[in-house]
Amino acid sequence: MAFSNLLVEDRGAVRRITLNRPDKLNALNHATLTELHAAFEAAGADEAVRVVVLTGAGPKAFVAGADIAEMNGLSPVQARDFSRHGQRLMSRIEQLGKPVLAMVNGFALGGGLELAMACHLRIAADSAKLGQPEVNLGLIPGFGGTQRLLRLTGRSATLELCLLGTPIDAARAAQIGLVTRVVPADQLEPETQKWAEQLAAAAPQALRGVLDAVLLGGEAPLEAGLDYETQAFALAFSTEDMKEGTGAFLARRKPLFTGR
Repeated sequence: MAFSNLLVEDRGAVRRITLNRPDKLNALNHATLTELHAAFEAAGADEAVRVVVLTGAGPKAFVAGADIAEMNGLSPVQARDFSRHGQRLMSRIEQLGKPVLAMVNGFALGGGLELAMACHLRIAADSAKLGQPEVNLGLIPGFGGTQRLLRLTGRSATLELCLLGTPIDAARAAQIGLVTRVVPADQLEPETQKWAEQLAAAAPQALRGVLDAVLLGGEAPLEAGLDYETQAFALAFSTEDMKEGTGAFLARRKPLFTGR
């Protein structure tokens, strides 16, 4: 599949999706959102892909936000549709059923932070800056920022980032639970690839069970979430990977998971 604004490559079972608008700091316009949705649909449908890594091209930005030039001319109805278009993408990423890692190599602001938050794990360079600066434009986040930020970091940090609109550094982002891990900038690529390869070697159905239990069960009352976990746990016993994993443990060998 050919894209104008993305680069897509496979490294074994790891698919790398790179936003490729470095001259615009990889800003999200309507066309890029549409391409990202198609790229993630393809990754979700491809059984050979077990993990996705999402990053931005160039040395400065993961994604520096939505395309302000494009947004400036929108009517309220068009803005509503643009917001929903972005939110559908974020939900598609979050619900992919395969681990998605955000490799945050620079600015992750506005829509860029919303994109990173839709990923399941976020590894950031120590030089990265993250924030929701929409208030400085007379706006609020529109791609799920208020909601995912709230669920990741709590009310106090969400209000800090969204009301002040001031970006924070990677260390502060890790402190509030916004990023999973911070590494030196020159180690970002190998560390992300190491995580991706570890996940790619794991049992795909087990990974999906964890994602569903956390993302779906976590939105339910505790008892309902526990019941969801029990059902997912029991379902794992129907897979060949469960038999392979337990058998390999007992035989003291490395398991080879097939996704069945």
